[in-house]
Amino acid sequence: MGVDDNQEDGSIMMIVATDAPLNARSLDRIGMRAIMGLARTGSFASNGSGDYVIAFSTDPGVRRPRTSDTPVASKVLVNSSMSPLFAATAEATEEAIYNAIFKATTVSSSRGTLEAIPIEDLKRILEKHQVLGWDKSQRP
Repeated sequence: MGVDDNQEDGSIMMIVATDAPLNARSLDRIGMRAIMGLARTGSFASNGSGDYVIAFSTDPGVRRPRTSDTPVASKVLVNSSMSPLFAATAEATEEAIYNAIFKATTVSSSRGTLEAIPIEDLKRILEKHQVLGWDKSQRP
């Protein structure tokens, strides 16, 4: 079997930053929700896909000293408080991916040209199928 020139491979790096006080386990769980946001856009993580997520908290309370002779306490959110953050992460990731796709420009290289999405054509299709959340009578 030959090599498929129309491979669906590609990679995306997602970065999730929050000021919520989250420990490493909770940040790992947040990262999994970013993958759910990617899936909402239609990605199925093909074999050659190298998708990954980096999640971190900027909350000063979760920082650890480099060395300590005593246990270091920290205040972090408990599991039962995570659902709103999970939802926000999936939704924000999905929106960021769509924004990147719709703002992309045509690019060319020695390997060929990738055309940008024709936004006006896309708008007409979305309007036709009434998926924009408003109808023409609501337009400004």
